[in-house]
Amino acid sequence: MLADRLKTLAPSSTLAVQAKAKALRAAGVDVISFGAGEPDFDTPERIKQAAIEALRRGQTKYTEVGGILELRRAVCAKLKRDNGLDYGPDEVLISCGAKHTLFNMVTALLNPGDELLVPSPFWVSYPEQARLVGGVPVAVATEERTGFDLDPDRLRAAVTPRTRAIVLNSPNNPTGAVFSPDALERVARLAVERGLWLVSDECYEALTFEGRHVSVASFGPEVKARTLVINTCSKAYAMTGWRIGYGAGPRELVRAMTDVQSQVTSNPSSIAQWAAVEALNGPQDEVAKMAGEFDRRRRLIVQGLNALPGVSCVMPKGAFYAFANVSGLRGRTWQNAEGTTATLGGSVDVTAFLLEAARVAVVPGLDFGSDAHVRLSYATSDRLIGEGLARMGAAIAALA
Repeated sequence: MLADRLKTLAPSSTLAVQAKAKALRAAGVDVISFGAGEPDFDTPERIKQAAIEALRRGQTKYTEVGGILELRRAVCAKLKRDNGLDYGPDEVLISCGAKHTLFNMVTALLNPGDELLVPSPFWVSYPEQARLVGGVPVAVATEERTGFDLDPDRLRAAVTPRTRAIVLNSPNNPTGAVFSPDALERVARLAVERGLWLVSDECYEALTFEGRHVSVASFGPEVKARTLVINTCSKAYAMTGWRIGYGAGPRELVRAMTDVQSQVTSNPSSIAQWAAVEALNGPQDEVAKMAGEFDRRRRLIVQGLNALPGVSCVMPKGAFYAFANVSGLRGRTWQNAEGTTATLGGSVDVTAFLLEAARVAVVPGLDFGSDAHVRLSYATSDRLIGEGLARMGAAIAALA
């Protein structure tokens, strides 16, 4: 008999879509996948070389649980350079990816019954991680008409005596929203006023296309004292498989998270840590070049999605996702592989329809908090974006 906590645990829908697309390809089916949550670029050569040099130096042993001092110093330098934030190495934790940092956080902060406010749509792992430690995730809606900007009034209304923390993810996965500075500042003041923690997931910071990235921790010392800033090398440097994420925050919280990590994974890969030192300290031109390419692709895919009947998509301002509204397809019918007539309802139906009828893999919005949407990653080539949209258009045109 498995633990009760697994009864409500939902597996990652993003990874499930990628696995299904991979299985179909292995069976000889030509599938175009918009499911991937990772850049399609290779890790820059300078970073690979740093890893090779670390191997040759024999940097293959255990490190400090919270990461090598050189990398924690590099994180401090990055946060100062890019965000105007002052941290010391003892206020930084290096983990096996930002997802790991987040899990260290919920383990260190949430008691059973504590509430975690999560603006919706949200990344699928926020509520699931809270549930795993007995916390209660509370979804707080944002509006599509605002580009899914943060809604401070709704967040304030959602605060209860059990509220412990608010997760802020900007640029946002899945919507691509970049939260406005005004909304962020109002939520920062709310956190200070009510004694709440702010967890600022800034993993897509480098992929901000409109406006500029603002870290909520920059709104003054009293806000910074209640904020955990989380980031990663995965997106900006195309290092998803290297598994290096980091958190910076008040010394007491970082120490507690490090203690959690010491009993779960110990340190992240020593070799990947040395590669990350080079990623953060070295030239940043590859980051700007990749961001420029994603900026161009977002316009391409959003224009194509808005040309599909029954589909609409607001322009994302960051990350590499388009969150397409497919509610206009609801009620239409098609013949599935079993030869029976199926009626489209929510996002899971639309996802199944697109995979079978168009051989296009997207991720259902239901797991992100909106059954009216599907998420498409445009971290793929122009050719595949164009071909995928054409297949979707042909399949939609054949709907009854």
